[in-house]
Amino acid sequence: MTEHGQPLVDPRRLVFVGGVHRSGTTPLVKALASHPEISGLTYTNVREDEGQHLQSVYPADGAVGGVGRFARSNAPHLTERSALVSPQNARRLVAAWQPYWDMRRPLLVEKSPPNLLMGRFLQAMFPGSALIVIVRHPVIVSLASRKWSPRIISRRGRWRLTLRGLFKNWVQAHETFRRDVAHLSRVHVVYYEDLVSRPHEELTRIQDFLMLDTAPGTHALRPDQSDRYREQWTAMRSRGRLQQWHIERIETEFADRVHHLGYDIHDLDRTTTRALATNPPASPPSDVHS
Repeated sequence: MTEHGQPLVDPRRLVFVGGVHRSGTTPLVKALASHPEISGLTYTNVREDEGQHLQSVYPADGAVGGVGRFARSNAPHLTERSALVSPQNARRLVAAWQPYWDMRRPLLVEKSPPNLLMGRFLQAMFPGSALIVIVRHPVIVSLASRKWSPRIISRRGRWRLTLRGLFKNWVQAHETFRRDVAHLSRVHVVYYEDLVSRPHEELTRIQDFLMLDTAPGTHALRPDQSDRYREQWTAMRSRGRLQQWHIERIETEFADRVHHLGYDIHDLDRTTTRALATNPPASPPSDVHS
């Protein structure tokens, strides 16, 4: 709220994008921000133009574990019950982001991976806002995250967060989100594999969800970005017995949970029921674009 009790922006203009790191949040937001009705955060001088790094209301992901670890603690899972929910904090968030939006555009996008776990919090802070979550195969996400993940220390030296730990982070993040969906009134889920293989279909669904006049463009989407990780996973399976044992352990521990979230851990080209997918709910009042 402003000093006169009016919001800085109509909350219905706000679109939050989230997803585990390396799930495709960046190309998705680039596609959205290329639309004439949508503004993304630009020229922020922070990593990936993520709004989490511009504000001081809630902890950014680096403070709660970072890439490949943040979902394994309860800290980033904020809901409507959080003590941080207040009109003052809502105003502080918008004030932090507003200088980097083109306020002439009807819809304003803020992207940060932890939004995946903050939907209920953001909904409480900004009633009528939209949340778009992107999901990608845990094998691809985990392999892609290894070079970004923080290091952990043992008596023998230093190594990257384990592949099992990355899988655990992916599973816990999406299981938490799945429980939150029942509490969200305006949420849309897109699977990365569907987005890059059927971009026009998936972007048309987003068009309908956001009530856009036309669909966002596809130029930011590349269908080959998972190929090297598929090849890497195949190669790992043919290495020594210790490597095979690690993979088998991951498959045994997480196969059922991954299956329930829409993927086959044994076959990267096979999907299961899109358990996280939701039908677009009732649209907000049409004057959001006026």
